[in-house]
Amino acid sequence: QVHLVESGGGSVQAGGSLRLSCVVFGYTHCTYGMSWYRQAPGKEREFVSGFDHYGTTSYVDSVKGRFTISLDNAKNTVYLQMNSLKPEDTAMYYCKSPCGWGQGTQVTVSS
Repeated sequence: QVHLVESGGGSVQAGGSLRLSCVVFGYTHCTYGMSWYRQAPGKEREFVSGFDHYGTTSYVDSVKGRFTISLDNAKNTVYLQMNSLKPEDTAMYYCKSPCGWGQGTQVTVSS
């Protein structure tokens, strides 16, 4: 059975940084094509960043230049480095793999 466990969320002021981590426990091939999504209260879940099966990264326009996704295959972990955070980045952040979703980690950015 595969489990995805996120961590690294928290509360920061605008302009601050956080690094989210998502560890994949179980089938290691579940790290291919991983991505991050977020969902703010009252809004639909949206794609934030991810890898395609060739390892190419993509980002939603609102985070380009501020967020960076990376993968450590040795640790079965995907990261999301978030810099220059804005209040509109406040949301529950989820990692997603072909094998399922994590439980989410809350990010709150105050102005």
